[in-house]
Amino acid sequence: MSDNQTNGQVKSGSNTAMQIIGRLIASAVILAITAFFTPGFEISGFWALAAAAVVLAVMDYLIVKFTGLQASSFGRGFVGFVLSAIILYVTQYFVAGYTISWIASIVGALVYGIVSFLIPGDQSF
Repeated sequence: MSDNQTNGQVKSGSNTAMQIIGRLIASAVILAITAFFTPGFEISGFWALAAAAVVLAVMDYLIVKFTGLQASSFGRGFVGFVLSAIILYVTQYFVAGYTISWIASIVGALVYGIVSFLIPGDQSF
């Protein structure tokens, strides 16, 4: 393998890592905005927000991987909206400092979808 091919693979790998980190940061910002505007949805601090963004990304990835369904509340229809609300609600069982009620998860799915639509870039994995 030549040096150019090796360098290309390293750059590609680091580029992918930067894309994942960028998507996690964008997801955390969207999640923070959603929690701010949704009554009954609280995230206690930065580390809870970071952990919630990772858990949301992993659950979204697993759902897409095993079912093929996109858990996006805006633009994916009723199924995506319901999946987004369920994911927001279930995350509280994995992240300390993250609390949300059923009603807040429904409203939060709507707010999350609108905010993610307004922020440029692809936040899905």
